[in-house]
Amino acid sequence: MDKDSGQPLAAEDRLMSLDFFRGATMFLLVGEATGLYELLREPALHSTLLNAIGQQLEHHAWNGLHFWDLIQPFFMFIVGVAMPFSMGKRWQRGDSWSKTLHHALIRSALLLLFGWALYCIGPGRLTFELWNVLAQLSFTYLVAFLMMRKSTRTQIGFTFFLLLVTEMLYRLWPVSGFNQPFVPDHGFGAWVDLALMHKLSDGHWVAFNAVPTTAHTMWGVLAGQVLKSSRTPLQKIRILAIAGTIGVVCGYALNPLTPIIKRICTSSFVITSGGWCLLALALSYWLIDVRKLRKWSVFFNIVGMNSLLIYLFTNTGGAEWFHKIARPFTMGLFAWAGQLRAEIVTSLVVWGMLWSLCFWLYKKRIFIRI
Repeated sequence: MDKDSGQPLAAEDRLMSLDFFRGATMFLLVGEATGLYELLREPALHSTLLNAIGQQLEHHAWNGLHFWDLIQPFFMFIVGVAMPFSMGKRWQRGDSWSKTLHHALIRSALLLLFGWALYCIGPGRLTFELWNVLAQLSFTYLVAFLMMRKSTRTQIGFTFFLLLVTEMLYRLWPVSGFNQPFVPDHGFGAWVDLALMHKLSDGHWVAFNAVPTTAHTMWGVLAGQVLKSSRTPLQKIRILAIAGTIGVVCGYALNPLTPIIKRICTSSFVITSGGWCLLALALSYWLIDVRKLRKWSVFFNIVGMNSLLIYLFTNTGGAEWFHKIARPFTMGLFAWAGQLRAEIVTSLVVWGMLWSLCFWLYKKRIFIRI
């Protein structure tokens, strides 16, 4: 669907690999809401393949990188990749920069509103917290929009400037108790949270992550510009793959100097995860847009078509509601298999129900976007 007109686009007008990348990422996020990943980490499954998968589907406790630590960068990056296509289409049809800026400001404000509201719905009271991915995306999206018409060199330079500023603030912040850059809740980000929100997050997350993770969205814009260019498919893949490999190698190489810590978005984490984003996009583009292996990708695309709606639905109790519907049947029918296995079946059924909701919206041509 065209994000602006709501009308379907022909396959040749779409970057099908982006649809797949977005859909696969959202499908995994939906899976977390079912509780399945937590079940895979149960002690009863210790030393099994399922347990090993479950460990990768959890954020690393601090210094290190699990697969699940890449989901948020993927989310930020995908938004950036789409921007040259969506904004470029609007500029081509005659929309002025000021008109698209107005749209970007409204979208940024709505993302911030949704991100803040999610923290109020859980406890059922007004609270002020900005750790949510939507709240952070509201910042990265707007900055990426303001920079996307600059030269490639300027955009790349600006992202590394943000990482340098973040690095220096963490290392040189003079406030006692908050000058231990890589100790949980004792760095610059924790100081900002206390000054801004008068509280710290339970998981050592910091709202200041919005600044360094802006690089993910801006690198997505640059990747989108590469894919939108007149280069041959092989040239596009080569650029993405080389840049991604450099990012992964350099990011891991920086780990002894600056630890790879997703919870405070250290520069080494941003560079490493940014490299993985580029490699994942290169692989998706090769499979979907070059090799044309598209039939099976529709399964994931259906989730990506309503990414905002399904994210909000699962984060406002939707998955728990489906659990209440499925649980009496699955736990009764699979009681013979044992408690844990029946719980796993329940989560899988809920996952299927959430996908079916996306499929129903897709068939009804209902697409919620901002």
